[in-house]
Amino acid sequence: MRIGELAAKAGTTTRTLRYYESRGLLPARRAVNGYREYGEDDLQLLRQIRTLQDFGFDLEETRPFVDCLRAGHPAGDSCPASLAVYRRKLAELDGLIDRLTGVRQQVARQLATAEHAVAELAAGAEAPGGPEPRCEFDG
Repeated sequence: MRIGELAAKAGTTTRTLRYYESRGLLPARRAVNGYREYGEDDLQLLRQIRTLQDFGFDLEETRPFVDCLRAGHPAGDSCPASLAVYRRKLAELDGLIDRLTGVRQQVARQLATAEHAVAELAAGAEAPGGPEPRCEFDG
């Protein structure tokens, strides 16, 4: 198939395919007439790249999966290098989850403090530093 057909089947653009080709992720096979030619194996490569990018992998992180497929393996994640990328990505995600959990806890504490202050004001306690400010849009 030609580049336009491959792009349509993969749900991407010819520009993206040319970029992948320039990065060495997509083979550059040419027909006698100079047109790029692709097969179903190339479509499988593209689907692997897109799936990994949907998971948050950057383009370079997809390379071991692509190399695995190009080496003839049935799946891009059946090679040791691909498994190593999965492990690194999981460690990265665990770190992000830990940081987000910490931020969430801080926001929850701030919310609890703010809600407590609002409840005290509603119960008639005077706001520290004077009465509650009046909103200019209140009637």
